[in-house]
Amino acid sequence: MVGFTILLALFLLYTLVPTVLIRGFGLGITKNIKKNGGVALTFDDGPNPEYTIRLLDLLNKYEVKASFFVVGSKVKKNPEIIKRMHEDGHVIGIHHFDHVSSWVLSPFQLKKQLGMTEKAITECTKEKVGFYRPPWGHFNIFTPILSKNYRVIMWSAIFGDWKVDNCRNNLLERLRTTSNEGEILLLHDCGETLGADKEAPLHMIENLEIYLRESKEKGTKFVTLRDI
Repeated sequence: MVGFTILLALFLLYTLVPTVLIRGFGLGITKNIKKNGGVALTFDDGPNPEYTIRLLDLLNKYEVKASFFVVGSKVKKNPEIIKRMHEDGHVIGIHHFDHVSSWVLSPFQLKKQLGMTEKAITECTKEKVGFYRPPWGHFNIFTPILSKNYRVIMWSAIFGDWKVDNCRNNLLERLRTTSNEGEILLLHDCGETLGADKEAPLHMIENLEIYLRESKEKGTKFVTLRDI
């Protein structure tokens, strides 16, 4: 029993404690845009050969630039999507090589996840990667050291759009009401991760189109992470 208690305490010190401290006090992370205003659309978990292409078409239609945090293993399978993403002027950041929480990664494994994903991206874009968002927003005690070469981006609004019901019931209204100047909005262009609905991105994109049309009519300014 004592041994279990010690192991649990060590696990919490390695995982939950740094996550709470980093996110709660904003230590070394960016959660909103403090300069230049505007709204930053960010997308996690792709690329997806069906939904990411639809999303890129939609963003191009409304002349909106966004930021994507991509999974390295999916980049390797869909390099042409990353090349198009880059050519369209979007920002591309790291979201681990596999969609795995930093809570279950050793320092060596985390370093490898970052390095492999950066390599996969740069092979497509020929540019240095400057941004990182850990899956589920999870940090471990070594994350600040191992991610020091990147700007760590979190979010100011998250919508649960990985679930179809959330997309149908409240996504559009929440996009309308949380899209204030300085916000970083988090959406997902792939539904293949743990706990997600596979078809959720389709419904996200349908709602996003309405939101973008309305936002353009109101004159909302959209920015990428380069602008912060």
